[in-house]
Amino acid sequence: MAVPKRKTSRARRDKRRSNLWKLSAPALVKCSQCGEFRRTHRVCGNCGYYKGRLVVKKEA
Repeated sequence: MAVPKRKTSRARRDKRRSNLWKLSAPALVKCSQCGEFRRTHRVCGNCGYYKGRLVVKKEA
């Protein structure tokens, strides 16, 4: 049966596990109304539209 020859150091162990904590960039799409970037499945913060409909009225 295969047995490790040496103890795995904390640094080597943590380096191997580091990919579990990697942050991913949020998915961004262009708003169909104003062209600003917004997160998917959310109301546009710039114009207040979602799926082509006005959801939040923005004050000028």
